[in-house]
Amino acid sequence: MSQRILGVKGMNDLLPPDIAVWQVLEAAARETFRRFGYEEARTPAVEDTALFVRSVGEATDIVGKEMYTFEDKAGRSLSLRPEGTAPLVRAYVEHAVAQKEPVTRWWYLGPMFRYERMKTGRYRQFWQVGAEAYGVRAPAQETELIDLAMQLFDAVGLEGIRVELNSLGDPETRGVYLESLRTFLRAHRTELCAECQERTEKNPLRVFDCKNPSCQAVLALAPAITDGLSGEARAHFEAVQRQLGLLGIPFRVNPRMVRGIDYYTRTAFEFLSDDPVLGTASAVGGGGRYDRLVKELGGPDTPAVGWALGMDRLTLLLQAKGTVQPVRPGLFVAVAEESAADAALALVSRLRRAGHRVDFDARSGSLKSQMKRADKSGATYALVLGSRELTSGEAHLKPLAGGEPVPVRLDALEATLRAARAATAGPL
Repeated sequence: MSQRILGVKGMNDLLPPDIAVWQVLEAAARETFRRFGYEEARTPAVEDTALFVRSVGEATDIVGKEMYTFEDKAGRSLSLRPEGTAPLVRAYVEHAVAQKEPVTRWWYLGPMFRYERMKTGRYRQFWQVGAEAYGVRAPAQETELIDLAMQLFDAVGLEGIRVELNSLGDPETRGVYLESLRTFLRAHRTELCAECQERTEKNPLRVFDCKNPSCQAVLALAPAITDGLSGEARAHFEAVQRQLGLLGIPFRVNPRMVRGIDYYTRTAFEFLSDDPVLGTASAVGGGGRYDRLVKELGGPDTPAVGWALGMDRLTLLLQAKGTVQPVRPGLFVAVAEESAADAALALVSRLRRAGHRVDFDARSGSLKSQMKRADKSGATYALVLGSRELTSGEAHLKPLAGGEPVPVRLDALEATLRAARAATAGPL
């Protein structure tokens, strides 16, 4: 017997019935993006490694430790995308989109890849849905994107997701702050873990990501970037807060919150949930402004804002909520005898073409076994088709949840199912 080949660790299969939750989330995302005027963009799963080194940052954990990088047969260094923003900016620049329209709003959905330590809702192939807006410097762009995410959460019935905000300042503010933070961390070097000692020199903002208690005790005394914002950066940040208040979106300013990617500037934000199903991973998404990235990747000086939501984590929340149920067929057609099999196949095809959800088992088998499969399918009704029904042109719709069979003419079956669907708003 051949040895089984298993899936790659941390890269999960998405199968029925769990896939129904994903489909509900995807459908809600598409509809919410439609209402906000965002259009879908799709980029390849593999990009030139240099794209992520230049955009995400060579000193980040993503580039330094987590990317799936390999050489192709031509000796080029390629990487599976670890996030979605840089590929979209690459496409925006490559296709000269800025020359075609002053403002561009895109959304995307797809798998990302990072070789990292796995825990609840964090996998090595993970799915993100994201939104990016190019061409607007006004703080209203951050506000709109945060509103978009919150309306998406509302659309799928996810409650209790909160917003945390910070400002990473403009380039001048950030440079001064990084030196101030680095000086502080050097003074407390012996109290930091080995990894944070290394981060102090390479990328001091990443120290805020450390969960080590001794490091957290040091960071409680660290200077906050919001204390040194320029007048322009402060006014921008205050405008975002004021606008969120106007929209009734609650938030908390967290001056210790940083993003794990270097391209962010000014506003940064995260969406958090305290639901225990997520374990210690409370963030379900985040984003911010990245006004320099388009120019750094060879495009014109173009402001931009974006966010990404972790679909794996959002679906965990939806599954725990239990409100998404698998879609069941409205009708199961059973065959009473083999001579009716072709007629049953034709009937099922006609009903499906008319838009009804219909199931039947091509294996046929005994009527008793077919009715067991009908019950297992979760269908609303079962219809048995045999020579008697074909001769008379009449059959019975049997409610599988209980109740008396309903007589129906076969030539009126489509209309009967339509009426039943209208009455129950169900997938008949």
